[in-house]
Amino acid sequence: MNYDDFADLYDHQYDLYRDDLHFYAGVAERAGGPVLEVGAGTGRVTAFLARRGVRVVGLEPSARMIERGRARAQEQGLDLTFVQGDARTFRLDERFGLVIAPFNALMHLYTPNEQLSALENIRAHLTPGGAFVFDLYVPRYGEMNTLRHEGETFYGPEGSRTDVFLVQRHDRPRQHVTTEYYVDTTAQDGTLRRRHYTLTQRYYTRFEMEWLLRCAGFESPQVTGSFRGGPLEESSDVMVFRTRAK
Repeated sequence: MNYDDFADLYDHQYDLYRDDLHFYAGVAERAGGPVLEVGAGTGRVTAFLARRGVRVVGLEPSARMIERGRARAQEQGLDLTFVQGDARTFRLDERFGLVIAPFNALMHLYTPNEQLSALENIRAHLTPGGAFVFDLYVPRYGEMNTLRHEGETFYGPEGSRTDVFLVQRHDRPRQHVTTEYYVDTTAQDGTLRRRHYTLTQRYYTRFEMEWLLRCAGFESPQVTGSFRGGPLEESSDVMVFRTRAK
């Protein structure tokens, strides 16, 4: 998934998402050491941790996302460290007491080989017994193959209006969901501009992920159904995993 073209829409959609921030800040503060964030995006979580005094390195494959993250840091007066790299192949000299992968970052690993390569590489960058904490959404989707508007409307300072429409397609054998975004911006004079983006994610089941972690050299994880704790239930929207390197 190339996020370079997707970066602007990503910020519009998720910049105000706050559900996970205090959870990851608490985990990082308790770890008491440097933190590696895998899939840092435009620095939403990275900046929040830095404001709390956490030394964090943000790993992100998209140059455009890093560019926006550095702009965010400058606006907020923060000194953020971003590294461009892929979770499967990045190499850093430093080892970390905590690695986090917030907001479905691992859902851009599409095959078992990619998943194991990334998990093993993450483990290799942890100190002995270091923690790995991440979240994934519970795979539950709306109507497939149908154009939908789910309430995402943004207004520009010059009077424009942007509406986000989407169509999703489900590849069950590969556990892939592909979302086609149609982003329509209407200017004050009625001129319409359409942009199109494609996002494919590979979803996981709970026990599939537990076995992947064990195969990659991690302990059996603790799994909760929210960022506040509690069991994973049928009504849960998120799976939160906490494990350690063996």
